[in-house]
Amino acid sequence: MSEYETLWKRDDIGEPADVYGRLKEFEGRPAATAGIAKDLVNEAMIRHWCEAMGDTNPAYTGPDAIAPPTMLQAWTMGGLSGHQGRSAAYDELFALLDAAGCTSVVATDCEQEYVRPLRPGDEITFDAVIESVSERKTTKLGTGHFVTTRMDIRAGGELAGTHRFRILKYAPAAPGARQTRVPEAAPVPRRPRPVVNRDNAGFWEGVSQHRLLIQRCAACAALRFPWLPGCGTCGSQDWDTIEASGQGTVFSYVVMHHPPFPAFDPPYAVGLIELAEGVRIVSNVVGVPPDKVRIGLPVRLAFLRVDDEVELPVFRGGEG
Repeated sequence: MSEYETLWKRDDIGEPADVYGRLKEFEGRPAATAGIAKDLVNEAMIRHWCEAMGDTNPAYTGPDAIAPPTMLQAWTMGGLSGHQGRSAAYDELFALLDAAGCTSVVATDCEQEYVRPLRPGDEITFDAVIESVSERKTTKLGTGHFVTTRMDIRAGGELAGTHRFRILKYAPAAPGARQTRVPEAAPVPRRPRPVVNRDNAGFWEGVSQHRLLIQRCAACAALRFPWLPGCGTCGSQDWDTIEASGQGTVFSYVVMHHPPFPAFDPPYAVGLIELAEGVRIVSNVVGVPPDKVRIGLPVRLAFLRVDDEVELPVFRGGEG
């Protein structure tokens, strides 16, 4: 029996014995060190990306072109030949998970932060760290652990951005298999938590003050929503905000009946609201029965506290 197989002896409810503590030891250890991108930032890759995405922003062409910020990860990819320089700690962590039967993997989400624009000719280097390993979780796919790595990406030695990538390493559930663990009392369902990061923190701060803030480009005065780090019209990264009047109309909508989600009580209306300022926001339409919501319905801003932590902007139609 191998070292890893010995570690993964299971207890009587099917959970690995004393494994989570072993996995937690990998947090903070390097996943890759002193990585070097296989290519400099270059016009050809920028052009292919923009063509694939249908992005015609003029900031990505011409003598002063920058790379689209969302290409951040593309410059660090290993391609068909694969990555080089991955750490022994990263391989060991995945060997432990494989030995536990967590042989399947699925990407779940990523989060990027942009510090400075990348330009053709920039040499990209990067370091990655195993940021966190979750407790064993049960999902519809099976049971396993979420592993989050953080990559710091540099251009010419200067931090250009951060990329967090989260995967689920799991043991696939047998079709129709029943859960063997005795279920705990179901917690009171809560709305999903909004993702607050450096790019949208100002928006949520405004919500906490019952203000709906719209970004305004400092260079061309174009308004934009949702909040983004750069202007989609001219590419400028300088901006300020204006406060929305709160008046708007329903531009489009759906009424949700199925599937049911915890903390939501169908049927309910989700609308694409065109604000008086000209930008649009997705939110719930309240104050009128869902079957009475119509395109063009006048609405006004309200704030709905859904629990002790979360308050959301919604739009009320009808009188009162």
